[in-house]
Amino acid sequence: MTRGRRNLIDLSATSYYHVIARCVRHGFLCGDDKYSGQNFDHRRTWLKDRITHLSEIFSIKICAYAIMSNHYHLVL
Repeated sequence: MTRGRRNLIDLSATSYYHVIARCVRHGFLCGDDKYSGQNFDHRRTWLKDRITHLSEIFSIKICAYAIMSNHYHLVL
């Protein structure tokens, strides 16, 4: 069962959140894919632009981010 955002996020406890999203099944987000031989570095710029765009829409400040080959981290 889902819970409301007001029940999940408690700003009195902390105002920072560490969020992780990763690819599955040997999927590559960025860098050289050793299975297909393709390079996906162009996705880094796409992802950075999308994170910036969504942070403006939802009024969330991005404190730090790291984009790896198959996952990324955000500190919100």
